[in-house]
Amino acid sequence: MKLPITLILISYNEEIHLERCLSRAAPHVARIVLIDSFSTDASAAIAEKHGAEVIKHPFKNHADQFRWGLEAASPTTEWVMRLDCDEYFEDDAWPALAALLPTLPPDVTGINVRRKLIFREKWIRHGRYYPVILLRLWRNGAAEMEQRWMDEHMALTRGRAVLLEGGDLVDHNLAGLTAWTAKHNRYATLAMVDAINREHPLFEEDRRIEASDSAARRNRFLKNSVYGRAPLYLRALLLFIYRYVLRLGFLDGRIGFAFHALHGFWVFLLIDAKIDEARDLIRAQGLEAFKQRLRAERIEL
Repeated sequence: MKLPITLILISYNEEIHLERCLSRAAPHVARIVLIDSFSTDASAAIAEKHGAEVIKHPFKNHADQFRWGLEAASPTTEWVMRLDCDEYFEDDAWPALAALLPTLPPDVTGINVRRKLIFREKWIRHGRYYPVILLRLWRNGAAEMEQRWMDEHMALTRGRAVLLEGGDLVDHNLAGLTAWTAKHNRYATLAMVDAINREHPLFEEDRRIEASDSAARRNRFLKNSVYGRAPLYLRALLLFIYRYVLRLGFLDGRIGFAFHALHGFWVFLLIDAKIDEARDLIRAQGLEAFKQRLRAERIEL
């Protein structure tokens, strides 16, 4: 029997990933809803082939899209699951989940999973990249998405979470380095927006994860209160040294070096450069000029 789960995914031109993701998930969940921001490829057709409902909605940011999609989907199943299109569960996770769900007391309202990152077909095991603990399954109505431009998490509104034992969530993007760098360039811009918002309030910052007892809360504290207070540029270098040397990232080999250098240094250096550029723009031309720059990059606050 299928599990009482509604799976919700966000997509835009994800045909390279959707077949893999849905072929693994569809046999196990009661309902799948794809929130698509008007893809021009075969994303919708692939989703419908696997029995998914496709709802189209313009994209603002991931958090806003998921919040809208969750409301539009109106799940009636006992549980709701969130996956990205380039993610899937290992085969052992589904029977482990089937065995776990009926045993949970009512106060357990969420299930955390371990995320395993694959980069260029290699599992990145070191550098503090495994395991990353994420809330990806919750009782219907018991969690909400943080409203942030970057680093958004699901936050429980009641109860507590337990960890799924028996299989990992796999993050395995197939699009290649050109797409990877373009995506992370965009992520760096969104991270810059969140950072500038803490200096010049442009919108209310969602901090609900800070009230939880979760790995996401601890990571957010380290990011904002420790890393965030260190000098620009120097902190990116120190983070790379911490991950690659102290947390043994060098054990991931040549592909691991490329990943740790790109994700553990280049991305954070790029974020700092964008913050630095934004600060200079605001000092020279004012906050409205910064907002106009964001609109030119198709970011509507």
